Formats: sequence, structure tokens, C-alpha cells
Amino acid sequence: MFGTFTAWCNSHLRKAGTQIENIEEDFRDGLKLMLLLEVISGERLAKPERGKMRVHKISNVNKALDFIASKGVKLVSIGAEEIVDGNAKMTLGMIWTIILRFAIQDISVEETSAKEGLLLWCQRKTAPYKNVNIQNFHISWKDGLGFCALIHRHRPELIDYGKLRKDDPMTNLNTAFDVAEKYLDIPKMLDAEDIVGTARPDEKAIMTYVSSFYHAFSGAQKAETAANRICKVLAVNQENEQLMEDYEKLASDLLEWIRRTIPWLENRMPENTMQAMQQKLEDFRDYRRLHKPPKVQEKCQLEINFNTLQTKLRLSNRPAFMPSEGKMVSDINNAWGNLEGAEKGYEEWLLNEIRRLERLDHLAEKFRQKAAIHEAWTEGKEDMLQKRDYETASLSEIKALLKKHEAFESDLAAHQDRVEQIAAIAQELNELDYYDSPSVNARCQRICDQWDALGALTQKRSEALQRTEKLLETIDQLYLEFAKRAAPFNNWMEGAMEDLQDTFIVHTIEEIQGLSTAHEQFKATLPEADKERLAILGIHNEIAKIVQTYHVNIAGTNPYTTINPQEINAKWDKVRQLVPQRDQALIEEHARQQNNERLRRQFANQANVIGPWIQTKMEEIGRISIEMHGTLEDQLTHLRQYEKSIVNYKPKIDQLEGDHQLIQEALIFDNKHTNYTMEHIRVGWEQLLTTIARTINEIENQILTRDAKGISQEQLNEFRASFNHFDRKRTGIMDPEDFKTCLISMGYNLGENEFSRIMSIVDPNRMGLVTFQAFIDFMSRETADTDTADQVMASFKVLAGDKNYILADELRRELPPDQAEYCIARMAPYTGPDGVPGALDYMSFSTALYGESDL
Repeated sequence: MFGTFTAWCNSHLRKAGTQIENIEEDFRDGLKLMLLLEVISGERLAKPERGKMRVHKISNVNKALDFIASKGVKLVSIGAEEIVDGNAKMTLGMIWTIILRFAIQDISVEETSAKEGLLLWCQRKTAPYKNVNIQNFHISWKDGLGFCALIHRHRPELIDYGKLRKDDPMTNLNTAFDVAEKYLDIPKMLDAEDIVGTARPDEKAIMTYVSSFYHAFSGAQKAETAANRICKVLAVNQENEQLMEDYEKLASDLLEWIRRTIPWLENRMPENTMQAMQQKLEDFRDYRRLHKPPKVQEKCQLEINFNTLQTKLRLSNRPAFMPSEGKMVSDINNAWGNLEGAEKGYEEWLLNEIRRLERLDHLAEKFRQKAAIHEAWTEGKEDMLQKRDYETASLSEIKALLKKHEAFESDLAAHQDRVEQIAAIAQELNELDYYDSPSVNARCQRICDQWDALGALTQKRSEALQRTEKLLETIDQLYLEFAKRAAPFNNWMEGAMEDLQDTFIVHTIEEIQGLSTAHEQFKATLPEADKERLAILGIHNEIAKIVQTYHVNIAGTNPYTTINPQEINAKWDKVRQLVPQRDQALIEEHARQQNNERLRRQFANQANVIGPWIQTKMEEIGRISIEMHGTLEDQLTHLRQYEKSIVNYKPKIDQLEGDHQLIQEALIFDNKHTNYTMEHIRVGWEQLLTTIARTINEIENQILTRDAKGISQEQLNEFRASFNHFDRKRTGIMDPEDFKTCLISMGYNLGENEFSRIMSIVDPNRMGLVTFQAFIDFMSRETADTDTADQVMASFKVLAGDKNYILADELRRELPPDQAEYCIARMAPYTGPDGVPGALDYMSFSTALYGESDL
């Protein structure tokens, strides 16, 4: 790099009769640095200080740096003190900055400049050379053929290019350097051995040396200008064709994704378990959070690309683009609407299924508990009813058996309600399509069959005992009273235990408060129940007293019931134990419902702010798209700032999504504190992003139209004022009648045919409306000109040497290879009388580039 920069500096300093030897030493006093800037700029700098002191040197260098800064160059971390101190890194950075500003920055090729412009110039000039591929300013030049190609393209007599070999880079490089120095007055700035021996040659050194070639050959010829015009037109055509292909592919991919997704959303096959349904819900959340948002962006980008393509086609006087059948923007919007319809129905179905499974799990558990209690109660009852013990019993024993049987019948009647409850729960499980209904039905049928059998056996034993009742004379009334009071009390305790252990499901604080109130009412009955328990135990104590007093031989058992005081006390203790457990369960559920209420309010507080905010932003965007404030660039800047503020609002949406997920995980299905659902917020947010992007795209297209047509800001404002005046509905769209009235007010004399012709221009798709962009395009066609087929035809005539036809070799010589072959493949053979073999008709080709608009 030192040698290259030194040689570059000397190539200019020699014009002032001097040079430098050491780049980091010879610029320290600032004198030669100021001289170099005067030579390359052609301007006079401030008078230098001639003193030898450090302050004089710093002053001179500062004058040079100030001059560089005055040319619009930003000097980062380069100070006069570092240059005076001989800092090699800073000195090289300063020289590179000077080279960029005065040797490279002003290079302009087509629509590129500076480094990209220089690279494009090299690519254009070396394109005809098949063994040269310039892609950068380092390894693309190692074989030396790039330098030789540049010289040969402009001065073919200086180098015999056909004798050069790619595998002999030293010869190629030295040949180019020697010829450039001898014939082109370009000093030798690079060393061939350094380039060949380095894996990646210094980019800045290569750019510096190549820029000298550019300036040496900068005189453009008339044929090159004409070729550039053709290249520009062909590039537009190629770009439009690529945009059309990209639209078709993107539309096909999006429609295919929608086609695959809708069947998944329409699948309503329920799962048997809550876990499986919750997994489906999680899959749906992943779809909404991960899979759908990129497709929303693709859909928005597709509309933007379509509008941009149509604008470019109008600006270049090409026919409007009509997508393949079924791939119009409206088709995609219809398919998208079907997708969202299926999506909404799918979410509702998922939530309903989860509610159904939750209800089923609760009922199934309740069925199992009641069935287990009943089966435990019925265990052994059939055997007991089938005993024939009364056949050998004494009279007193017979009477005791009869009374015992009467007590059993009372107990049996008390259990009738539980059997009916079991059957009712089984019926409800069947109606709700419970997946394990067969086993439930089988168990319920066994219970009902057993219940019928118990009824029949009870009736049979009762009849047998009644037949022997005449043989019975005495019975212990106290045992009977004990049995009669103990049985319902025992049933009450069993019912209480069952209720205290019964699971419950609630969704609101009011519901849990209702359960708590009922529980408190139950606890209020416990003192009376305890009195009843003590009374029953008192009967048993009285029996024991009588037995002890009268020495009755009853083996210490109650012949009328199987219930004993120990069992009553045990069940009573169990009831007292279950009461605080039930208290704790209700307290925990009350806390959970309070947390659910907090989640509802937390979501509602945000949703009630975000929902109106989105609506307000939508209305503001609508006003911005209609009103005129400042230039289009000002409006575009304002809209982009507006878009940034909207995008910056995204964390609030994400936070609301997080709150919504917490609500769904808590299985909260309603929220009385807000009318907004997450679906409303999502749809509104997506519409807001799409609307701001579409509005920005419309302003960008208006800028394209204005710049392409040369329309002033005042004219654009007049167009907007006229459009707004006749846009009576303030929708940003005029119907044909309003548009016709607008044209008449502007002085157009319209007949039906003329108005139909104009409508075919502003509404090529026959939608029955006129957008503001179409209105501007039409008005700009009336006031400005663009490239026409005649201009392109004239450019081809220059390349053809003023002939009415052109040859393939002439196209390959003047145009880049890809565009030359593009023309050759599409040009028809020339059929005029002055033609020669191989002549091509560039006139009809030029006309065809612009479709029917210029015919």
C-alpha cells in the first residue's frame, strides 16, 4: 500500500515539479500535502507557514485537513498532530480519504457511483473477455488479465491479448504495468510479485491503480451512450419480467400454504383426554404465534410488490400485468378470508371440547366415587338376604330377625336416591359422548341389576318372616328404636362424608362463595346432629343397662341393625375431620378465583387501551392518506416515523398476548370487564400494520411517478386538491361518474368513446373505480414525457451506423453479453430491400418493447 499511495501522489506532484520519497515523512511539515491538494483539486489553498517549528507544521496540516473537510469529507480520528508525528496508519488513512474523494467519488456509471460505479465500469469493459471475471478489487485482478483487458478494450493496438495466458500472471501484470506507464502516462503503482505472492491483494491499492485507468479512458463515445440507453430499457424489461415471475411464485407458495392449512383447521375429530386436547390447543397457539405471522408479512409484501410492479409498468409505458388465473390479489384475499374463517371456528371448537372434557372428567370421577360407596354398601347384602336362619331360630330370635329386616328395608330405601344418581350420571356421560362409556354403562348395569336383585330378595325374605311372625312374641323395642334412629343418622353421616369429599368445579368468585355459604350452613347443623348422635348412643347404653340388669342373653349384638356405636363414632369423627379439609379446599379455590379475577382485570385494562389506540391509529392513517401537508418526501418521512411509532407499540401487544396465554392456561372462558378479545386485538393489529405499509407504498409510488414524469410539487398538490374535491365519499377512491365530472371541470370535452378510452387507462382491470395513483398517472401522461419507442429506435440506429437494420456482431460488440443475446433472440429478421444476410429488424423490436401504447 505504501508504494501504491506514494506512486499515486507522485503522479500528481510531478505536475508541480516535485515528488516524495517517504510518504510518512515527506508530508509531516504539511507543505507537500497542501501542494498535492492544490494539484488534484485545481484550487488554491491558504498560504502555508514556512517556519520549521512544530506549531507551523501543525498549522499547515490543519489547513490541508480543513480543505478536505470543506469538500464534504468526514475525517474520523485523523488529526494534524498524528500526521506531524509521522503516524503511518493515520497518514495512510488520510491519503486513502483523499484518493476516495478526488479520484473515486466522482466516478459515475449508470445509477451507481464511487466504488460500486468503478466496479461496474470494470465489469462493463471486461464483459466481452470470457477469461476475465471482475467481482471485487482484490483476487479478481491476481492473474493480470483484468488490467490487460481494460487496456485492450480501449487501445487494442498496445497489447496482443490473444497471446496472454491465465497461468502466467507475472507476465500479464508486468505487461499491463509497463504498457500503462509507457503509453497511458499511468505510473507503476503496484508490484507484480506482491500481487501474485499475496492470497488477497490490498483492495485500496488495486482501487487506486484501477481508478487511474478509469480517468485515462473517461472520454465516453456516442456509441457507448446509445448502448447505455438500450441497456437501461432492456434492464427495465428484464426487471419487470423477474418481478412478474417472483409474484407468481410467491402467490403460488402462499396459496399452497393456505390450501394445506385450511384442512388442518377444519379437522374436528375430538380427542378422548384433556391432555390431548390441550396439546391441540398448544399446536394452535404455535400456529398463531410462529407460523401465521410470516405468512401475514408475505401477503402484505405480495400486495406491495404487485402495486410496485404495476406502477413501474405504467411509468415505462408497458401494459398492465395480469397474474395467472386464480392468483389475483383478490383471489389471495378470498383464500385468506377462508383461512381466517376456519381459524376462528377451530379455536371455538377447541375451547368447547376442553369444556366438555373437563365436565366429563368431573362426572366420571363423581360416578366412580358414588359407585364405589354403593358397591361397598351392597357387599354381602345378597348373602345376608338369602340366609335361612329363621328356620331354626327361637321365637325371640325370629321377631328380632323380622325387626332387623324392617330396618334393612328402611336402609335400602335410603340408598335408592344414590342408585338413581348413579344412573343419571351414567346417562349424562353417554349424552356427552364420554370415551369410556362402555365400561361406565357396564358398571351401572351391574349396580342396577344388583339393586333389582336386592329388592326381590328383600321382598322374598320379608314374606318369609311375615309367615313366621305369628310365632314371634317379644322384641326389644330399644334395639328397634336404636336401629330406626341409627340407620337414617348413619345415612346422613355417609351423605355428609360423600358431600364433604365431593369434587367441585367453579368459574367465578360468586360460585365459590355460594359453595362456602352452603358449607357454613352445613356446619351450623352439626350441633343438632351431635345431639342426635348422643341420643342414639343413649339408646344403646340403655340396652346395655337392661341386659346387665335382667341378664338377657343376646350375645351383645343388636338383632335389628349392623350399625354399632363404634361405627357411628368413627363416622362422626370422620365427618369432623373432613370439615376443616373442606374449609381449606374452599379457601384455596376462593384464592384461585381471586387470581382469575385479577387476570381478567389485568387483561381488560390493557385491552381497553390497546383496542381504542389501534382504532385511532387506523383513523389517523386514513386522514393522512387524504390530506396534503408538505411534500411527498415530508409525507413519506412522517408516515415512516408514524410506522416506527406503531412498530414500537409491538411490546404492548406481546405483553397482552402473554396475559391472554395466562388466562387460557387458567381455563378462563369469559371476561365481563372488556368487550375486546385477543382475536379482535390481533386482527386490528394486523390490519394496522398492513394499512400503514400500503399507505407508505402509495406515497413511494407517487414519488416514483413524480420523479419519472417530472411533475412539480405544486402540480401534485393541484392533482390531490382536484381528486379530494370530487372524492365525495372521502374514501380515497372516485367512482367513474365523479371522475368524469372532475375531467369536465378541468376542460376535457368528453364523449362516450373518449371517456371509455380514458377509463381503460386508469382502470385497466375494470374494477369500476379510480385510485389516486391511477389519477396521478393519467394526469402525468398529459403533462410529461418518458422514454418512447422512437427514442429507443434512434439509439439502435446509432449502433447500426445509421442503417435500417442491425447485425448480431454489432449488438455483441456494443452491448453486454446477456442483453445482446436478449435482443438477438427476440429480434425478427429484417425484410427490407436494403437488407443483408443476418440483418435484424430493430424497429419492430423497439415498438414491441412498449406493447400497444405507442402503436
